[in-house]
Amino acid sequence: MRSIDLSVVTWRKSSYSNSDGGACLEVSDDFATAVPVRDSKLRDGPVLVFPADRWTSFVSAIRGGQLGG
Repeated sequence: MRSIDLSVVTWRKSSYSNSDGGACLEVSDDFATAVPVRDSKLRDGPVLVFPADRWTSFVSAIRGGQLGG
């Protein structure tokens, strides 16, 4: 995967993040082939970038209850 410019990314908080400031995950939908993910409490911290198809599979597994929780 080639490098992407994260300085222009628009972030949104995951609907799975809780409202008390706990597990706050932010993702970006700005790229067709990649999904950047970060901890919203560490905005200048590391960003993980997943291939979009893998991220879609992960989210589907969560929604389908396949990963516990």
